[in-house]
Amino acid sequence: MAEGTGNVNVGPASLPPGDPQLIGMIVEHLKNRGLFDEFRRDCLADVDTKPAYQNLRQKVDNFVTSQLSTQDWNPSINKNQMRNGLRQSVVQSGVLESGVDRIITQVVDPKMNHTFRPHIETAIHDFLSGERREENVLSCNPAASEQTEPPEIPPASGPKTP
Repeated sequence: MAEGTGNVNVGPASLPPGDPQLIGMIVEHLKNRGLFDEFRRDCLADVDTKPAYQNLRQKVDNFVTSQLSTQDWNPSINKNQMRNGLRQSVVQSGVLESGVDRIITQVVDPKMNHTFRPHIETAIHDFLSGERREENVLSCNPAASEQTEPPEIPPASGPKTP
């Protein structure tokens, strides 16, 4: 048994709604189906057309230009150090935080109920009904649940020659 995970063989049907182990199992199922990747691609396809993104990009460009205008340039400047300092300044300024919130409002929120929720609900339903089918098969065939080793599969060695 793995440390801190409790009973590893607990089926989802036996866990109460909201149980962290059940949530973890569902999230893993959603990841395995590629839903998070699909949602990310869907949002990224829209983001650069939204006013919130364009506004944030303009604010960051102006902030960076302003910060760089105060720097004295010489060829020996450590560019990586300057880049990291600029990145920290942008983050500390709070420009990103409010801009990202607006992007989420314009890109993610409209998709939540009409795009994401139906896919998630279908995946959860499939996950839970798949577990029930598996439990029913095991309960109807007690020998299958008592089996400790998987059946041997003959090696794929090609045609046998005499």
